[in-house]
Amino acid sequence: MHPATASRALNPATRPLVNGETASRVVRVAERLGYRPNPIARSLKTSRSATVGLVIPDLTNPLFPPIVRGIEDVLGPAGYNAWLVNTDNDADREESLVDSLRSRQVEGLIVATARLQHPLLDRLQAEGVRTVLINRRTANANLPSVTADDATGIATAVAHLADLGHRRIAHLAGPQNTSTGLVRHRAFVQALRDHDLDDDPRLIAACTLWSEDEGARALRELLDAGLEFTAVIAGNDLLALGCYDVFAERGIDCPRDLSVVGFNDMPFIDKLRPPLTSVRVPHYEVGSEAARMLLDALQDPDWHARSVLLPLTLIRRQSTAPPNRTVA
Repeated sequence: MHPATASRALNPATRPLVNGETASRVVRVAERLGYRPNPIARSLKTSRSATVGLVIPDLTNPLFPPIVRGIEDVLGPAGYNAWLVNTDNDADREESLVDSLRSRQVEGLIVATARLQHPLLDRLQAEGVRTVLINRRTANANLPSVTADDATGIATAVAHLADLGHRRIAHLAGPQNTSTGLVRHRAFVQALRDHDLDDDPRLIAACTLWSEDEGARALRELLDAGLEFTAVIAGNDLLALGCYDVFAERGIDCPRDLSVVGFNDMPFIDKLRPPLTSVRVPHYEVGSEAARMLLDALQDPDWHARSVLLPLTLIRRQSTAPPNRTVA
């Protein structure tokens, strides 16, 4: 048997190119001999490492595990593995980690850290690095991305509260240098106008981070200003968790005194008291679609960038109810 045939049979990505009986025989012999392929040697010979870099902003955020699972479930059968790095939302750390991934000959990147203006991503594109964005986008429309339909998700949340009778709704807006923060903020303002609700800019509190602490700080700011409102839409579930902290601090009954809606439908938020109403993002599908998109880009030199918006669903739980008072 020619060595090239054996090599193709041992590589999951090229195994379909070999006769099925021959491939099975090669695999059985390799297992009996205890053979393990050397990926470093293979990458030196083929200039293909069968690895992908996965750049995450915060591994403690519960929305990322299902995204990573979706990515791995697509990459694995294709013979690829993912190197995962955590940037802690630090631009310098991100650049260093991406350089480290590239030194390990990753064939492409899946990036969840995008900011609207992101020089590193622009540079990677200029250098021909195959990159797919997930969860966020940049102002550069030529970078492929897989994201949720944030605007429709927020519009659905506002419609839900309006149907319950809420007229003055506050918004804890995420960082405005991210597409998720900016799009959800703009969609919130537009949805208020569409439903002829009070459009009071004082009821929008800007958060600098997607974090529980920032959500708590922003809600305290609104309450301490003496503003009247009966419901809150948080830019994501972590910001909504901060609202729960303030409810406990100040004896606020949710949803009797204040309804709250989150965004993402992270794992375990149905275990909160009360369970959180949230806009569900199909995180697993975000990851799996991004992995498929990157594999397509790696296999087709003429592949053209595209962006995918995935539909969302409002999951209604006990954190929203009709207001118990009329506010003006």
